[in-house]
Amino acid sequence: MKGSYVLILKVKKDVNCNIGRLGKTLFKKGFYAYVGSAMNGLERRVSRHLSSNKRFHWHIDYLLKCSNVEEVFYKESEKKEECTIAGAFNGFIFIEGFGSSDCKCRSHLFFSESKEKLAEVCRNIGMKHYMVDE
Repeated sequence: MKGSYVLILKVKKDVNCNIGRLGKTLFKKGFYAYVGSAMNGLERRVSRHLSSNKRFHWHIDYLLKCSNVEEVFYKESEKKEECTIAGAFNGFIFIEGFGSSDCKCRSHLFFSESKEKLAEVCRNIGMKHYMVDE
């Protein structure tokens, strides 16, 4: 399956996290929505993000050390839609440059004190809830 996904993460307390080339970044306690795409296997990409045994490659890999995945949403597509999906989070606080080094978006990571508000954006744009195998 090809498509895009949103990871909803929980940061339990304010934390400075080293995010690769972005450097030390302060993440406030709360929830974050990370928008990504997986055109070579959505299930495999989400499983990689959920795994703790991996080499660090993307910004999100570093943040996942400082947070917990609460929910995952996805949308099947034959073309990359992550920038369009990121646009749906317009109005949320964002982390400049996070996850968007290969596009013109200001960010692919958005903050809210409410997990439900982030999940609502996903549902409103037709994303499906991804069932994570435990």
